[in-house]
Amino acid sequence: MTKPIAATRKARAARIGAVAATVPDGVTALARAIAHRSWFAALGDPLTDAERAEVATYLAALGLDDCRIAGVATWDEARAIASAPDWDPRWWDAEERERRALLAATAAALPEHPLMSGLTWVAEAASDVVHGAAAVAAARAGIADAALIRVAAGAATLACYQAGLARAAGRGDAHPFAVKLRVFEGGRWMLGIVGGVCFVF
Repeated sequence: MTKPIAATRKARAARIGAVAATVPDGVTALARAIAHRSWFAALGDPLTDAERAEVATYLAALGLDDCRIAGVATWDEARAIASAPDWDPRWWDAEERERRALLAATAAALPEHPLMSGLTWVAEAASDVVHGAAAVAAARAGIADAALIRVAAGAATLACYQAGLARAAGRGDAHPFAVKLRVFEGGRWMLGIVGGVCFVF
């Protein structure tokens, strides 16, 4: 290992240690667990009853329980759904409302700088891992679509960020962002809602 690389890693480790000392334990645990999850390992497999139940719990918590749930079998299908122009804006609106509510809940209990530092740590930890995992999963399926791989990685990174925010606000495992993260951690990609259907790859 060259000295510049060693110095960079040492500096990053020191920065992470400083952040970990100022954020809730749940956020720290999440950031440290990201590298040990099965990102994108189950893409294309039939959805299990347990997975369908998790997705249904997530949708109900956001007030979207009128949506059906459907599995996606291939990367080509995933591409078409991810780029569909008629995605349901209620999904984005519901998640955004929850994000704002969580930020408001954390404002009184946690200073802004430590919160943002902790969430940045989670997002960086995710981006370090999930893009490579998505690329590997795509390659195994014979897919070399760099843009689609970035979209998949971005969705997983967002799920980590959202779950980190929920943990910072003291929310438990039943919170919709916690449920959403479990779906991703189980190797899935929640593509979104199109035509009243929540698609999960």
